[in-house]
Amino acid sequence: MTRRVAKPPIFARVPAPNSRIIQAMRSLPVILLASLCAASCSHRASPADLSKMTEEFVYTTLSFSPVFASGQGLHEYNNVSFDTQLDDVSGNAIQKQRNFLADFHKRLQSLDRNSLSPEDRADYDVMDTQIGLSLFDLDIARSYQHSPQSYVELIGTALYNPLLLDYAPKDQRFGHIIARMKQVPAFLTNAQHQLRSMPDIWRNVAVEENAGNIDLIDKTLRAEAPPALKDQYEAAATAAIEALRAFTNYLKTGHSNPNDPGADWRLGADRYATKFRLALATDRTPDQVLADAEARLKAVRAQMLELSLPLHAKWFAGHKEQDENTVIGEVLNHIAQDHSTPASYMDDARKDLDQARNFTREKNLLTLPAGSNLQVIATPEFERGIYAVGGFNPAPTFQPQLGAYFWITPIPPDWPKERIESKLREYNFYNLQLLTIHEAMPGHYVQGEFANQVQPKIRGVLRALFSNGPYVEGWAQYITQVMLDEGYMNSAPELRLTLLKQELRVDANAIMDIRLQTNRMTDDEAMNLMEKQTFQEHEEAVAKLQRAKLSSTQLPTYFTGWRDWLRVRELVKSTKEASFSLKDFHDAALKEGGVPLPVLARLLTGKDLQ
Repeated sequence: MTRRVAKPPIFARVPAPNSRIIQAMRSLPVILLASLCAASCSHRASPADLSKMTEEFVYTTLSFSPVFASGQGLHEYNNVSFDTQLDDVSGNAIQKQRNFLADFHKRLQSLDRNSLSPEDRADYDVMDTQIGLSLFDLDIARSYQHSPQSYVELIGTALYNPLLLDYAPKDQRFGHIIARMKQVPAFLTNAQHQLRSMPDIWRNVAVEENAGNIDLIDKTLRAEAPPALKDQYEAAATAAIEALRAFTNYLKTGHSNPNDPGADWRLGADRYATKFRLALATDRTPDQVLADAEARLKAVRAQMLELSLPLHAKWFAGHKEQDENTVIGEVLNHIAQDHSTPASYMDDARKDLDQARNFTREKNLLTLPAGSNLQVIATPEFERGIYAVGGFNPAPTFQPQLGAYFWITPIPPDWPKERIESKLREYNFYNLQLLTIHEAMPGHYVQGEFANQVQPKIRGVLRALFSNGPYVEGWAQYITQVMLDEGYMNSAPELRLTLLKQELRVDANAIMDIRLQTNRMTDDEAMNLMEKQTFQEHEEAVAKLQRAKLSSTQLPTYFTGWRDWLRVRELVKSTKEASFSLKDFHDAALKEGGVPLPVLARLLTGKDLQ
């Protein structure tokens, strides 16, 4: 379960520096480590100065990725139309992006951060961190050289968004699709020029997702093409499909140099530690979070045993007293029997959405969005490599009226019966409820709607485009707990047990990401953690292990964010005392947009997070 994180240009998937890398790239620490800038090099900044710089940063960054910009509802800037373009991924374009970021950082550092208001200082920090992440990706991670799925997903997004988002008449949008399809061969030629050694898992997923792109062009888009554009569509589609198939062959026959760091999906301890700090915007080290997650896992298992014992006695009265794993496992297996069918899976999620909305309104937990621009749809095929269960695709930042999407990944009809049953058991009646709360109501969807109302508008755009992972994922986990604490589904112990199982998964996410990326866990150990210690179905565990190899520092955002949302709430509660209101807290926190949680604590209370 995850919110689909928009990918700012070019491929903002970011690792991190260590002492050897810093030695090799002497200019990078000046860019990344803002605190080293002496006070004498800065001048007092006015709100107007920072607002103007924020606008420049947002719009220039968006201009580097027409696909990203148009998907966010920005269709034109400086008389350049983004709707008809694919991103330029040539070496010259990457260098242009690097130069802008480095120059902008120097200008940002010339401002006196301490003279800014708390809100302006938060915006400054968002830009500063994003520059560090982007430069690290370009100069150290070099994902544009090792991540073929980034190119594949960009093409899928470029062609799918104009079909999905009703920003113009259909004929006009298909004209944009055709214009972009014509650029696919040249785009993939540039991609092949950029790519070097690739981790096998990344290449394999790119092949799978590229098949989704071919299917998108060959079937989905072809069936929707307006009659007047059929001939143009066919000509562009033929060339694009040929290029995509050639790219698949290139990926299948490509080789990796085992001595090239880019051939390993792991970051390693040093680079991971810095990416962790930048991506999560936390002062906690990976090992501190790892220790907390492992301790929490034990505590949650103890809670689960306490809840399971009376249910076990009722459902398995004839069984002899057994060990903890067996008692909890048998109870969870019994709960898992109540699940959807492949045919009803999507409709059941829609019903759960209505139920969660009604409960949120009844309990007055927060201010719900005035309208309803949320749709439940199948996850696009080109995104199913990482969104194996589902996800949330927020409304375009510049055109939120176009709608947000709760993705549910359909169960493939050609799966064997055991695999289908495993998926349905994992996302049973209770877990599908939790998935819907997390992704949509009042989780990611509501948070995204609040983010679109942040003022001034340029601040809202900045914080939406570069939102903090623990804030976003932590909110969805935190508010799910609040729903249960407030009595959702009559406080059914089966639902609470399922949430605790989900919390085990959140703990395991953090443990796996940290240990796998720092080469302290094998695949077998990861599968054992998921299946034996956190009671995940085999199909779920296999998908999660793949996801852990496709990304880094994203999986710990759930654990870190959940725990920190609770810490922020306690700080606000202690500050407000008798005047504290859960609804007021939620509204105030959501109105700030996706800032790091330590920043949120200071914005709400003027105090540091304890």
